[in-house]
Amino acid sequence: MGIVDVLSEFCSMPRSRRHLKKRKQFQTVEMKVRIDCEGCERKVKKALGDMKGVSSVEVTAKQNKVTVTGYVDEAKVMRRVAHKTGKRVEPWPYVPYDTVAHPYAAGAYDKKAPAGYVRNVAADPSAAPLARASSTEASYTAAFSDENPNACSVM
Repeated sequence: MGIVDVLSEFCSMPRSRRHLKKRKQFQTVEMKVRIDCEGCERKVKKALGDMKGVSSVEVTAKQNKVTVTGYVDEAKVMRRVAHKTGKRVEPWPYVPYDTVAHPYAAGAYDKKAPAGYVRNVAADPSAAPLARASSTEASYTAAFSDENPNACSVM
């Protein structure tokens, strides 16, 4: 194989559209689906089990969470679950409690969230300002900090 053959491979156009198709990335899709019973759980697993590209399906009924891993598209997975089961599907809106700076702020705290989770304020731009401390709150917390040598010591 000479240099001319190598260059001709780089310069040639693909003969079919199949080569132009983008390959899907291996990813994990998390979504919130209302699961009331074992029958609902089976429906969701059956809807996603025979889908092309799906490696595994995990259903956590207590948290109403469905996790799908594989070479799939997030939008297609969510559409398929909604169509096959007739249930409302939304992306998983929660993150672990430790990742949010102010988890009890109005934008982040959610009573319906599973234990140890709060709403993902980074993904929701309307709630993000509510989950940050204002300048007065920051000054109050710094005034009573152990790291501040001029802090008030009320004993």
